[in-house]
Amino acid sequence: MNALSSASVDPAIHLQFDDNRLLSQLFGEHDKHLARIEKQLGVTVIGRGNRLTIAGPEDASGTARVVLESLYQRLRNGQGVGEAEVDAAIRMANSTDSATPGVSIQLRRKSVHPRSAAQGHYIDALNQHDLIFALGPAGTGKTYLAVCAAVSMFSQGLVDRIVLSRPAVEAGERLGFLPGDLREKVDPYLRPLYDALNDAMSAEQVAKRLESGEIEIAPLAFMRGRTLANAYVILDEAQNTTPMQMKMFLTRLGENSRMVVTGDLSQIDLPGGVGSGLRDAVNTLKDVDGAAFVHFSDKDVVRPPLVARIIRAYDAADGRKKKPGGSE
Repeated sequence: MNALSSASVDPAIHLQFDDNRLLSQLFGEHDKHLARIEKQLGVTVIGRGNRLTIAGPEDASGTARVVLESLYQRLRNGQGVGEAEVDAAIRMANSTDSATPGVSIQLRRKSVHPRSAAQGHYIDALNQHDLIFALGPAGTGKTYLAVCAAVSMFSQGLVDRIVLSRPAVEAGERLGFLPGDLREKVDPYLRPLYDALNDAMSAEQVAKRLESGEIEIAPLAFMRGRTLANAYVILDEAQNTTPMQMKMFLTRLGENSRMVVTGDLSQIDLPGGVGSGLRDAVNTLKDVDGAAFVHFSDKDVVRPPLVARIIRAYDAADGRKKKPGGSE
């Protein structure tokens, strides 16, 4: 990046950018991106022409500088900057864990880049390993990135089909108790997979590949007895599998296939006394060569910051309940 910067003897940091045409996008409409950075980092950012001055605590000012420079580089690369990108840049700059530089997932319509350090490690694992476990709260991109990786490999001809699965009706899969035909019974539980797929591919391609069977979206019970070769296989909401179901699913892996298992161990909906297949798999396979484990936290939530605060509040409440004397 051809951005020149120097720090004065006072806490202020001065930045100068060489392409004035990009600054309106960097600043945002009515300087809303600068205001967002100021609010989240506790600094003051003042823009005059192609120059910016950042004032505030030294660490926070340094973080703001990294954020602004990374966003400017995005714009130079022809990528857009919105509120989500501003939040992602702040999240990455605040992280003490460095992600693998330059990792991304290439789709025909766009490139998908990490929005947190954990997402960077996850994308790297998706590119390198045959079996990946992604664990953590909702909103961290576990399912979305796995679907994007599947679509990328399918588009390149590296796999012949994509298989997406979820436990239906919690873990019991009691589909017979629901109204309607089979599709009407299972669609509500598989809708998040459709949503991710429709974001990674055009609606026409999704419909065409579903019709041809090159993309299959099915409840977990439909995996029994199959061998999934030349396929990219994703099991979502895996915390709601039993150990037997999880073993059944993992042993479906065939030649030239890749498998991703996602779930949140804090959101187990199994009946009391039934152990989670995801937790059992993590403990059983943690030392197995070829299996990768990526852990997300509330800090990696890429939805609006309020969602991360909600997750932290619930986690704190759960922690208090588990302490001696805590209320139920």
